[in-house]
Amino acid sequence: MSQPAVELTGAIGGDASIENYLLADVGNSRVKLAAICSAAAGSHAFVLSHRLTLAGEALQPEALTAWLKAAAAGPTVLLVASVHDALASRLEAMLVNAAEASGKTLVCRRIQAADLPLAVAVPEPEKVGIDRLAAAAAAVWRRPAEQPVVVVDCGTAVTVDLVSAAGAYLGGSIFPGTALLAKALAGGTSQLPEVMAFAGSGAAARLGTAEAGSAQAQPEPVMPGSCTAEAITAGVVFGTRGAVARLVREAVAVVGPALQVVLTGGGAAVVRQELPQAVEVPDLVLEGVALAASKALARKAF
Repeated sequence: MSQPAVELTGAIGGDASIENYLLADVGNSRVKLAAICSAAAGSHAFVLSHRLTLAGEALQPEALTAWLKAAAAGPTVLLVASVHDALASRLEAMLVNAAEASGKTLVCRRIQAADLPLAVAVPEPEKVGIDRLAAAAAAVWRRPAEQPVVVVDCGTAVTVDLVSAAGAYLGGSIFPGTALLAKALAGGTSQLPEVMAFAGSGAAARLGTAEAGSAQAQPEPVMPGSCTAEAITAGVVFGTRGAVARLVREAVAVVGPALQVVLTGGGAAVVRQELPQAVEVPDLVLEGVALAASKALARKAF
């Protein structure tokens, strides 16, 4: 699916000294980066460019310096959606240092719920993960007019969130992602190994153990599993698929069947075959960060 342009009237060009606008989605286990690329001279529409995804533990100055050099030539703003404050602070510090070393100016801004063009119909909006709200805002922007949306985000945690036909975020559900489920089984038992199970797009999977340090190509998880690792893989993968499918059905019970399902996250392949009607948008959270730019940049202090 081609990524449509986003209108950011009042955000891009609001400060004549700023030449580049960068986006960061800082999750629990990885960081996604991109730059806003203007579609045409004098236009407020943009697409995303210079995408980069890094594992949180692999965040290194060298990789970020190279990315910044390619993505931003002059004074720059970095807009950050973060659910991991320590990791976001490391990212910001590394990029600021890289900019200073090359004689550039880079300022950072964490986006907030109030920056997003999204009505949040829950009692404590400020306690909802900013990644969930950013994804919901982007899904609302993408949807057909006045259609409810379910956003399925498969990451370290799997979230299934619901937006009403009126465009209000209603809340949703959270449960552990496949890697976290497997780690919990190993950590909470005395004999079960930590199995790394990641289903492919209905055709293949990887199966290995943390001790082995490598993964072997395998077919789809099987039930019954003929060994402990296969049994854990079946439970984690099929359990995740079943949970997501059930939660989408619960959403249908709330808003009716005429809804759009939007799928995102690094583990989207695990549930893809359960959601054949879904629109898959890998950069959904980054799109939401971009939509927050106008209000985020209007705040007085960086």
